[in-house]
Amino acid sequence: MSRIIGIGLALALVIGGAAVRAQESVFSGLARLEADASSITDSRRGVEVTLSLSQGVPYRVYTLDAPPRLVLDFQEVDWQGIGAADLIAGARVKGLRLGQIRPGWSRMVADLDAPYPLEQAGLEIDRVSGRATLKVALGAADAERFAATAGTPALPGWDLPDPKDALAAVPVGVPGEGPLVVVLDPGHGGIDPGAQEGELTEKALMLQFAQELRDELLRAGGFEVVLTRERDEFVSLERRVALAHWAGADVFLSLHADALSGAQARGLSVYTLSESASDKASAALAERHNRADMLAGVDLSGKDDVVADVLMDLARVETQPRTAHLAQALIESFAAHELPLLSRPLREAGFSVLKAPDIPSVLIELGFLSSPRDLARLRDEEGRARIAAALRAALTAWRDADAARAGLVRQ
Repeated sequence: MSRIIGIGLALALVIGGAAVRAQESVFSGLARLEADASSITDSRRGVEVTLSLSQGVPYRVYTLDAPPRLVLDFQEVDWQGIGAADLIAGARVKGLRLGQIRPGWSRMVADLDAPYPLEQAGLEIDRVSGRATLKVALGAADAERFAATAGTPALPGWDLPDPKDALAAVPVGVPGEGPLVVVLDPGHGGIDPGAQEGELTEKALMLQFAQELRDELLRAGGFEVVLTRERDEFVSLERRVALAHWAGADVFLSLHADALSGAQARGLSVYTLSESASDKASAALAERHNRADMLAGVDLSGKDDVVADVLMDLARVETQPRTAHLAQALIESFAAHELPLLSRPLREAGFSVLKAPDIPSVLIELGFLSSPRDLARLRDEEGRARIAAALRAALTAWRDADAARAGLVRQ
């Protein structure tokens, strides 16, 4: 089966590329999905997917296990106006997500109710009109066969860019010497919108705030700032951590603003990494954030072991107390700037994005979109500026105290 997939992918790339070159006048702009001629249906044995596209594009098809999912990546398809109800016409696909995972790349993730192995995939292109039809066939449920063939294929040009190509590594120096390298991580992005309140999405708000916080830090001087994403694109949790390493980060701040239906929670809070959550709410929050990769079709197999190993890494002997001091400095600065704090604002949970063992890393909830007062503050430019000023003051205080503590250790 894996041999069939490999051949199918190669043909898709070659045929799609040839069609683009032959029909340059037709293949302009994004390919559009024609919903009326597309469907996801139950077959006699498994599932059949038929996607009608306005033009041929390179694509790849693969499956992921635990839970079973079918993933289709394209370069690039416009999903605007299309939803699961427009395509699903059977019972074996129980959910569907469509979106952009990064500029130039689109993804469809279909949640399967059983492990239906991938049997066939092929793209047919009309040489006159340029229109294309992609057909994917999944076979009868077979857990052993599905698990053996599932996983993201390693194809040149299809994986996310290597972090070292996106950021030049910054030499790591002695604490307190040279600028503090801060990596800001605007939560969510692309196919993963995060929390939503009306038309406002967490992904858009956090990107805006991260850019404003970067400007605040650069104006103050003494900081170098890198963002894990500069636009509305999906970035896997693992890549966010990898980018922090390649940037030579001294500090990693993951920025979020949650929403809780029917809850009265409000105020800022700071989370650090722990194998066990400090409370049920923190555990649930970490589960929602960690689920982002799965929702976007990233292979999470084996990640639990990786996180467990990181949690036990000896590097944490030094990093954990530095992270604790950072979290405390943030809470104190928020209070000094008269920003409301969540009850018990310092919490712990198993956030995968905080797993770097050698970088002090915290996740900051800037408030709750479900709280009218928090939402008003985050919508307001002056409100966001107060939060940014508090963060700058906290980082400055922590940097100076951390350098002093490092000097004592060296002595």
